[in-house]
Amino acid sequence: MKWIPQDIETFLNAKEYIDTAVIPLVPLSFEEDVKQSAEMSEFITLLTGYIERQFTGRIVLLPSFTYLTHKNMDFLLTELTNWKSSVEQGGFKHIFYVTSDIGWKEYEDILGPSLLWIPSIPLEKMEEMQKWIIVESQGKQLLNLFSRKWRENE
Repeated sequence: MKWIPQDIETFLNAKEYIDTAVIPLVPLSFEEDVKQSAEMSEFITLLTGYIERQFTGRIVLLPSFTYLTHKNMDFLLTELTNWKSSVEQGGFKHIFYVTSDIGWKEYEDILGPSLLWIPSIPLEKMEEMQKWIIVESQGKQLLNLFSRKWRENE
């Protein structure tokens, strides 16, 4: 389910079955890495959209946690921890962070196994069909990770 009124209405009526939130972590930059930032955003948006469609009825795809790349990571971790607390209070048992920003890997000990890092694949010069083949291929790997992590935590 997406973070849109219609899907949230469904979520509210079936809360006991929807136990997982997915938070895309998306960097934003206007400096020399602006293009890489845009590539990551496109890739993670398509990838998490694929995951949401595959697990509709089990997950809610939250809006992206978008952050400026020049911000202090301690600040970002504090903000993300606040997000996590709110999401947990909202009744979600599982929270997954999906990102292409390798910088988050340094904080894997804090974020735990819920941090899923997938290297970004530049999609800009691909035809739509090629994009979907790549996204589906990467998405299937994540689907297996989600399923495994759900089994581990039950």
